[in-house]
Amino acid sequence: MPSAGLAPRRVVQLIALLSMLALFAAQLVTALVPYVPVFVAASAANLALDIYLQYKQPGLLSLLGKIRFDVTVRQLLRDMLVLVGLLRIDDIDPLAEQSPLTIALLAFYALHFGCQAVAVVVRRARTLPIVTRNIDASALRLSAAPPRILARQQARRLLTFSVPATTGLLVTAATTHAYWGGIGLGVSLVLMGGGAVYLATWMLPKKRAKADEAVIEWLDRWLSDYKPTVAMYFSGGTTSAYQANMWLSTLSQLDGKPLIVLRERFMVQKIDSTDVPIICFPKVATMFSLETSTLKMMLHPANAAKTSQVLRIPSLKHAFINHGESDKLSSCNPYAKAYDEVWVAGPAARERYQLADIGVEDKDVVEVGRPQLSPIRPYAGAPTGAFTTVLYAPTWEGWDGNPGNTSVVLAGENIVRHLLADPGVRLIYKPHPMTGSQVPAAGAANERIKAMIREANARRSGARPGPEAAAELARRTEALDLLTAKSFRSSADEMERMMLQGTPDGDSRSAVAEATAAWESAYWASLPEWEHQVITESRPAIFSCFNQADLLISDVSSVVSDWLSSEKPYAVANTSGLSEADFRAGFPTVRAATILAPEADGMPALLEAVRSPEKDVYAESRAELKEHLLGPSDPPSIVRFNAAALALCAKSDDRRARAESRVEAEIPAQRDESTETVDAAEAAMDADPTEELESA
Repeated sequence: MPSAGLAPRRVVQLIALLSMLALFAAQLVTALVPYVPVFVAASAANLALDIYLQYKQPGLLSLLGKIRFDVTVRQLLRDMLVLVGLLRIDDIDPLAEQSPLTIALLAFYALHFGCQAVAVVVRRARTLPIVTRNIDASALRLSAAPPRILARQQARRLLTFSVPATTGLLVTAATTHAYWGGIGLGVSLVLMGGGAVYLATWMLPKKRAKADEAVIEWLDRWLSDYKPTVAMYFSGGTTSAYQANMWLSTLSQLDGKPLIVLRERFMVQKIDSTDVPIICFPKVATMFSLETSTLKMMLHPANAAKTSQVLRIPSLKHAFINHGESDKLSSCNPYAKAYDEVWVAGPAARERYQLADIGVEDKDVVEVGRPQLSPIRPYAGAPTGAFTTVLYAPTWEGWDGNPGNTSVVLAGENIVRHLLADPGVRLIYKPHPMTGSQVPAAGAANERIKAMIREANARRSGARPGPEAAAELARRTEALDLLTAKSFRSSADEMERMMLQGTPDGDSRSAVAEATAAWESAYWASLPEWEHQVITESRPAIFSCFNQADLLISDVSSVVSDWLSSEKPYAVANTSGLSEADFRAGFPTVRAATILAPEADGMPALLEAVRSPEKDVYAESRAELKEHLLGPSDPPSIVRFNAAALALCAKSDDRRARAESRVEAEIPAQRDESTETVDAAEAAMDADPTEELESA
């Protein structure tokens, strides 16, 4: 079932397309008749509609591009019909008046294609072989980007610069005075020609970046000066950046010189604020600058197709740290065999790998805890306020679309319905960002759940925080946005952002942490206590929602493992079709949870146990399961993680030392053999052939 807002949107898009086609038809008919008033109105409306859609509905126009009816074809057709109309209108001399206008219009298109050629050259010159962040790259002569309408928006450029020409020609059609068309075309020619010349100035040495070879040489020098020791390697799609972002604080606390290595250009801006240097290697050929650096090891929070490319570097050690641990099969991927070590939180994951029998040896599994869980506050007893806050955070349907992966489809609406029926519950709904990406039914159920929550809020009422709370949130949002460097001018391109995101000032990590904490406090203070919330943005983060909630309801996912660090009550939905006993036996992370059937009939008893701790039968089990999943609290997780990193770096050093010893041992022998071969050859050349014959 489509979402409520989808059908009206499609209707609007269909109306826009039909309107454009109708205007083309009206322009053609009234040009042939001719009927000047309608002809002028249809031509002007057609261009205005195209410009409006170009700015407001570019995705719709991209569909026209797929059938080769792109902006250039549409504008050429409009101008051709205008010329046909001028040819059919009396009192306009085709030779003396229209011919110069036609020639000028052709010159305008020639300049347009010339400007587009310059734009392509400029874009290629400004595309560097690498992208950096938190690194001073001023030595590369980086410059600000040219206006976006000239360099990257050829459709908007053509339509916008066509307005004077089209206006002039239509005034000529209305008045039969050709000089109006000449004035309009003259303005368009100046705009397009001047734009091309101005854009070409970005090819001058002052604005042009260094050649690719010089950029790589600069990178090698920077790596030599910085001397990185440990890097986090990440590759993924637009929605996967959270997998790397959760490890930023841990990476920045490690001993040594950390580095972040990315493979997709867009991912540079997807990484949250950090003071760790970032380098993106779009092509594998440039990535091997790391081989000659001091880098010793890499951390991998996710398996990706491009991971195999970096595993080829023999001087590096690799540890798989994952972006979360759960009982799902995806947490024990056979790809883990490719890494030198697999780092897990606690004994449960070690057992999981051995039971999976996928070739990961127990000696290669290292327990390091989960350092990023430190912001989660521990259990402080039963709810004390007027409302019990429940966090429903289901996972997504997974790549295989198994209905047992997510509760959204089979149980989500029942869970939410029971929660909304309790007047003492405040619900926070935070679905996985990829919900609905694999199974449309999950996306549809997600939308219905959101609608249920909106309807429930409409039936509730109460006091709201005053305007000072909203003002404080706005102030904190602005402060956090400034620190996270997410705002650039609209024309900024990759090179300009690289220039602006040089070496961070001061300790940006602690500044961002403080600003984030202040923002989260202001965010929750700005919301009424009685109002249910739907959170789909990256802020507030899931851990902030943990700290607000008294109870978690989720699926078999890493969210459950992380939540257990608080030791608060939790429930897991069983949509697998297994019995409760088999479900608990098959998924160790749910052993201390209340199990909810798809009907969610056990919700009242669950809420009662949360409000009355004496009825909570799983309290001791949660404490035991926490240590089993996450490891001991002493020493702290960050200490164990750092020790594991230092140990793997030491193994890398040992491997390099052995390799260098072998090289030193092999090369002299090769030289001796080479020398003996050369001496024998020279002796043979110097020998008297008659002596050989005589001896024979």
